Amino acid sequence: MLQDQLKKLPTRPGVYLFKDASGDVVYVGKAGSLRPRVRSYFSKSGQSPKTSEMMRHVESLETIVVGTEAEALILEANLIKEYKPRFNIQLRDDKRYPYIKVTTKEPFPRVFVTRTLDDDGSRYFGPYTSVGVMREALEVIKRLYTVRSCRYDLPREAPDRPCLDYHIGRCLAPCVGLQDQDSYGAMIAEILRILGGETEGVRSRVEGLMQEASDALEFERAARLRDVLSGLDVLARLQRVERLRGGDYDVVGLARDGEQAATVVLRIRSGVLLGRDTQRFEDVANESDASLITTFASRYYLSGHKQRRSQLPREVLIPAEFDDRQLVEDILSEEAGRGIRVYTPQKGTKVRLSELAADNARHALEDRLTAMEQIEDRADEVLYDLRDRLDLKIVPRLIVCMDISHHQGSETVGSAVVFENGTPKKSEYRHMRIKGEWGNDDYRSMAEVVHRYFRRRVDEERPIPDFLVVDGGKGQLGAARGALRELGVTDVALAALAKREELVFRPDRPDPIRLGRKNPALHLLQRLRDEAHRFAVSYNRKLRSKRTLRSDLSQVPGIGPERQKMLLSRFGSVRGVKAATPQEIARLPGISDTLAVRILTYLGS
Repeated sequence: MLQDQLKKLPTRPGVYLFKDASGDVVYVGKAGSLRPRVRSYFSKSGQSPKTSEMMRHVESLETIVVGTEAEALILEANLIKEYKPRFNIQLRDDKRYPYIKVTTKEPFPRVFVTRTLDDDGSRYFGPYTSVGVMREALEVIKRLYTVRSCRYDLPREAPDRPCLDYHIGRCLAPCVGLQDQDSYGAMIAEILRILGGETEGVRSRVEGLMQEASDALEFERAARLRDVLSGLDVLARLQRVERLRGGDYDVVGLARDGEQAATVVLRIRSGVLLGRDTQRFEDVANESDASLITTFASRYYLSGHKQRRSQLPREVLIPAEFDDRQLVEDILSEEAGRGIRVYTPQKGTKVRLSELAADNARHALEDRLTAMEQIEDRADEVLYDLRDRLDLKIVPRLIVCMDISHHQGSETVGSAVVFENGTPKKSEYRHMRIKGEWGNDDYRSMAEVVHRYFRRRVDEERPIPDFLVVDGGKGQLGAARGALRELGVTDVALAALAKREELVFRPDRPDPIRLGRKNPALHLLQRLRDEAHRFAVSYNRKLRSKRTLRSDLSQVPGIGPERQKMLLSRFGSVRGVKAATPQEIARLPGISDTLAVRILTYLGS
């Protein structure tokens, strides 16, 4: 089947998805011409070790043809974000810092702190890597402005009378019509300017108000306004980076250390630093700087948050040239409706800004590596303690934990999660559908999972875990032990962790081991068990969801398994099919205009 697909590949731009035997996407790529790009993976010469390892897992292929290479780049970024394929470079937010959110789409906007970015048209300021700066900003707003704190959907719903904030002077009660929308909007506009770094005009007005209060002997009000001035000074001082003649920039810095790397984006508007975003990469020792920047640029800008794309600067400064630079520049310019330049600065102030971003990236990476070392030091102590308390022969550096999940005896699945030196190693996580007709027999299902997992490790000559933990009691322990014996694997320590009582069962010990509830070794076993359970349940739900989706489409006359698969692949879900137009559905091979209308009719669209 795969060879047939390779023969029929189009030469148009598009995206290709490599899948393993379980149907999971292991890699997503884009190409200006699909045929030569995809076929190049099946040539043995000149492949990197990573590509060779990936191709050993590839069992099937899916392609999506698009109109231009730019569309392919955007689709690739979105699909990688959705599927998180194990062989693509993964880009992760280093930390979810807080933002100040202004709900500008509401008639009477609110101002509050959030750690979640929603595409709801609101304005976001941050992320604030310094919580002190964020608090200063909020304090200025609270002392100077009367922003409502309620959650009423004004003016559609409103209380009968104003709340306490009105009586203590913190709100002018727009909820009951005591403040009109125009004056409230003018106040919000001024708040937006302050949060955007424009504090000078507000500062002059506050100085005038403070002088008026002092002349009128209103010393308490004058003191409150003095505190507001102090807050404005702090904001101006901490946000100011370097005046660049009103320049707007995103400045990207990159730092790397072995398998770890980090990028930092300094978001500068009108010469003021409004925020800093940090992302990190893992397992990238063999990746070039250019490939990391390519991953960052496409994922951060093209599949990122709409708020980020709606406030693009005129220039994006990058630390090195990358393959898709011109393509990214063209896409961003088209989306912004104005020219946006993506380039590496060569001299002057912008080079100093790039150096500043690189310094920030190095600090972010060093902070992370130091934190990881501290975690590893603590993990060492826990692993030694686990060895002693469970009477293991060696310190269990590599641990695998397995669990079974099913829904009333159907869609039975198994999971295997791996911890290395006490921390999850998600690239080694595996899940599998149970092949045997065991129903809800957890013992036989566990035996199958253990047998298949270790059989594959042995066949592929991969490291065998030091320690196997199974979710359950004596029955699951016995099933796992029998599977290991059948394979002739004798050097793996084995234990079962039972729920509720949290007892640990070990082979050849008549009585279970009870670890103290606060014991770090027990906490590690619980983390393993809970992670294996989560991974198994999520896979079980995925299978049940697919079955439900297919059953909905199977009710449509003329829609067989292949067309169901094609529709779900193109639109993502039954909801996506319902949201499509008949013309969009009819563009798929083998679906006529009449059949497209029939599909939407049966789905109730």
